[in-house]
Amino acid sequence: MADECFGHPRLAAIYDPLDPDRSDLDAYVRMAEEVEARRVLDIGCGTGVFALLLADRGIEVVGVDPAEASIDVARSKPGSERVRWILGDVTALPPLRVDLSTMTANVAQAIVDPRTWRETLKRAYASLRPGGLLMFETRDPARRAWEEWNREHSYSVVEIPGVGAVESWVEVTDTTFPLVTFRGTYVFASDRHVLTSHSTLRFRERQEVEADLLAQGYAIDDVREAPDRPGREFVFLARRPETD
Repeated sequence: MADECFGHPRLAAIYDPLDPDRSDLDAYVRMAEEVEARRVLDIGCGTGVFALLLADRGIEVVGVDPAEASIDVARSKPGSERVRWILGDVTALPPLRVDLSTMTANVAQAIVDPRTWRETLKRAYASLRPGGLLMFETRDPARRAWEEWNREHSYSVVEIPGVGAVESWVEVTDTTFPLVTFRGTYVFASDRHVLTSHSTLRFRERQEVEADLLAQGYAIDDVREAPDRPGREFVFLARRPETD
């Protein structure tokens, strides 16, 4: 089940305008160019921002996501015909041989069930060509990012063309480590309609992620800091060996 902020049509439609600065994706674009990826699988592609950035550079992209409303938004964007959009999770993927598989933003942490996480890594591995790379980020639990997920730190009012002003904020509702659950609230000024979205993220230690990758056959090339959030996130680069 996709969270309401991705799966509810009214919320999916405002997801990009509420967070228009996606400079966090610049590093992923550079890394895709660094490894000379020509075919990319974007797991948890959401509204398609990253997939379309890659497609604009002539890269062949497959985007998969379980939220139909988000996929609908992605398909409505200019240039979307250059991306192959698949509704579902990784079990919906056809046979692929990509150079690079990615999970940007919160995608890896949103996969909270250990069995689903292992299956995701397994399917991503199967979709890579020998020598292909899996790249994703996850927050460092030691930085306790959730302590800033409250109304005081997150409240905003954004004027969205064709929609009007939207108030939004997030609040943590449960912390049963390694799981953190929070609620997003959205108030539409045009009709004072209020929608909420509940999300749970799993905070994995670096050693846990490395062990999970090795168990699925990956070789770990590097663990970097996220350039836009140094010291706060890990960026994993794991490779399917040339021979396996």
